[in-house]
Amino acid sequence: MSYLITPEGYKPLLDLKQTELGIKQIKEFFQLNLSSELRLRRVTAPLFVLKGMGINDDLNGVERAVSFPIKDLGDAQAEVVHSLAKWKRLTLAEYHIEPGYGIYTDMNAIRADEELGNLHSLYVDQWDWERVITAENRTVEFLKEIVTRIYAAMVRTEYMVYEMYPQIKPCLPCPQKLHFIHAEELRQLYPDLEPKCREHAICKKYGAVFIIGIGCKLGDGKKHDGRAPDYDDYTSAGLNDLPGLNGDLLLWDDVLQRSIELSSMGIRVDKEALQRQLKQEGEEKRLELYFHKRLMDDTLPLSIGGGIGQSRLCMFYLRKAHIGEIQASIWPEDMRKECKEHNIHLI
Repeated sequence: MSYLITPEGYKPLLDLKQTELGIKQIKEFFQLNLSSELRLRRVTAPLFVLKGMGINDDLNGVERAVSFPIKDLGDAQAEVVHSLAKWKRLTLAEYHIEPGYGIYTDMNAIRADEELGNLHSLYVDQWDWERVITAENRTVEFLKEIVTRIYAAMVRTEYMVYEMYPQIKPCLPCPQKLHFIHAEELRQLYPDLEPKCREHAICKKYGAVFIIGIGCKLGDGKKHDGRAPDYDDYTSAGLNDLPGLNGDLLLWDDVLQRSIELSSMGIRVDKEALQRQLKQEGEEKRLELYFHKRLMDDTLPLSIGGGIGQSRLCMFYLRKAHIGEIQASIWPEDMRKECKEHNIHLI
């Protein structure tokens, strides 16, 4: 079901022309800062991959990929990517990237099962990035260092936006005040709240939060949120000896008065974590797929990686109430009508 948040008294701070210029400047400035912070080179990404090779991202395991037959390949099925979590690791191997360096790309995807609303669209655009690491880097301390570097690029970008448009005042805490917390600690802090409400509560308190351990089972036997078992490592020992070397970066959005997730990232599975997580999920059959065989054969490097939502980032910086004010997509007609009544101008 679609949803819509209509902030009371909402008035865009920028007109359409200013918004388009702001989007351009944000995307150019942020990706240069990201590549500099993490030492990443840009590569070209696919829009679709062959079905049945284990390369496409499974997200929560229930979303259907948009697929189509390829005439010249005997009607073999191709799938529009959900994200490039596994493809990037294959590309690191193909490019022979050394530890301490990596790649990033503009990822465009279609998620037909997305629940449409202020933060969710059928069209997904993000910077997907991946960096080669060593076995010694597979620690929560290294994860936190990388997260802090990415967040620092976000803070610098916010100040650039303020220089362009002084009416948009910076609100992000400095990088030293980015708050790290494990999903289990968050559950214990707010035991009576559902996971999303916990995110809102902790983000309202700190402004910028990284929640570690997305995908592992918590003390109540439930997961904070789902994660495919074959890319992020969410079972190895992490923060305060709790499981997980991955997480989500969330910011408090004053316009919507809620938290928004801007990035999902993590240290990727090694052979042991892959087997452990596939067994937990009853998905050992995936070990027969191309990607998984490559990982088990030691022909893929150890890595850390993630995605950063481009439209969401622009939406946050430009103080917009709906992602449809940033990108062109398809929306229910009643949503378009209601948005117009509340000064939300969908592209």
